[in-house]
Amino acid sequence: MRGKGADFLIELKANQPSLRYGVEDRLKEYKPLYSYTEGPELGHGRIETRTYNIYDGLEIIADKEKWGGNMTIIEYEAETVRKTTAKHTREKRLYVSSLPADTPFLGSIVRHHWSIESMHWGLDVNLLQDKVKRKSAKAARNLDTIQRMVYSVFSIWKGLRKKRSDKRKGVAELMRHVSMSFTQLMRFLYQK
Repeated sequence: MRGKGADFLIELKANQPSLRYGVEDRLKEYKPLYSYTEGPELGHGRIETRTYNIYDGLEIIADKEKWGGNMTIIEYEAETVRKTTAKHTREKRLYVSSLPADTPFLGSIVRHHWSIESMHWGLDVNLLQDKVKRKSAKAARNLDTIQRMVYSVFSIWKGLRKKRSDKRKGVAELMRHVSMSFTQLMRFLYQK
């Protein structure tokens, strides 16, 4: 990735416990290079305040040679208050990035990453993307393209189902039905 001039941002999750918890434990020994807070912001029925702590990853990650170059650790902490219940929650996430620690707007880059994760979650939940068996790489690419098109169309056009048979189906069921064939997608889009 670096060889092609690209950068990356990866969330450290519990499915890689040695990396995730190793970084989390070592962060206690270091002070952030930069720290800033965004918010409070009101949206989606909650008030959220986000704090970003930025660290030099080369000092923290144990197997830094594997990553090949500049490393930044981003610690994201959110404090959220639900407006309806006044319930307080705290969330903490860790990210590793190839971007320099002094990159402006790392927080917005992290937030943009969530929209991509959200799309992948929607594809898996609504279209059962992880369960569909593909026979070849070409078939996998074609089906993936159709499913992304379907997901995009439904994201924009959710409430405008016109046929009664479509209205009786749940959105996820309708998405699965339409995503299995390009012809079905075209029929769905063409309905009046």
